[in-house]
Amino acid sequence: MLEVCDLHVKFHTRNREAVSGVNLTIHDGEIVGLVGESGSGKSVTAMSIAGLLPRKQCDISGEIRLDGVELFHAPRSLLRQVQGKEIGVVFQEPMSAMDPLMKIGQQVEEVLRLHMNLNKEERKQKALEALAAVELPDPVAVYNAYPHQLSGGMLQRCLIASTIVIQPKLLLLDEPTTALDVTVQAQILELLKKLNRESGISMLFISHNLNVVRKLCSRVAVMQRGILVEEGDSQQVFLHPQHPYTQRLIAAIPTRDRKED
Repeated sequence: MLEVCDLHVKFHTRNREAVSGVNLTIHDGEIVGLVGESGSGKSVTAMSIAGLLPRKQCDISGEIRLDGVELFHAPRSLLRQVQGKEIGVVFQEPMSAMDPLMKIGQQVEEVLRLHMNLNKEERKQKALEALAAVELPDPVAVYNAYPHQLSGGMLQRCLIASTIVIQPKLLLLDEPTTALDVTVQAQILELLKKLNRESGISMLFISHNLNVVRKLCSRVAVMQRGILVEEGDSQQVFLHPQHPYTQRLIAAIPTRDRKED
């Protein structure tokens, strides 16, 4: 489904590569976790896949293929079609990712206006269906609300709705639960599992929270300083980590015993 081959990214303002030779595959309907400390290259990898890196500020090489179609060297017309329609991105801070002056409904419909030939009522119906799919209690009220009128958890659901409304093949989720409290975080994780199970959307879930990744992802890849140092089945990696960096990450996971000390 998604194949990342020998991805290299170097920003002009830095001495070393942000991403160095990453190879990563995501199969149809699979949720893959990408973990590592801040600055390890996780978000840069996701932004490369989404085609959102500023090409004038960095050097990029390698191949990224979605269903066999190579995206790096594709014409801009094809990239515009893929971005948003085939690949959706959910960012960490929903408030900063949404326009405070636009109602939620307008923002959920934006991708439909760009990629589908629908009339106003058809767009509204699809937006309401997407808001209902992410289990918002009153989709009509949310549709007519402004971002500041909603909680962080509701906004994150709206952001997810705005990406799934067009039924993309792949969701890139960059720390989507970090800004939320533990209860809401658990609700969002259950929602992602449900969307994956019912819609078959593949996901790349980026996080530094290994407990979250273990609950959600069937496979996990570990990054350190731009390099993919370990990859495998989630349970295998968590129970029998091979790389010293992975071992240190797992050893640092908080436990009840540590909290009590």
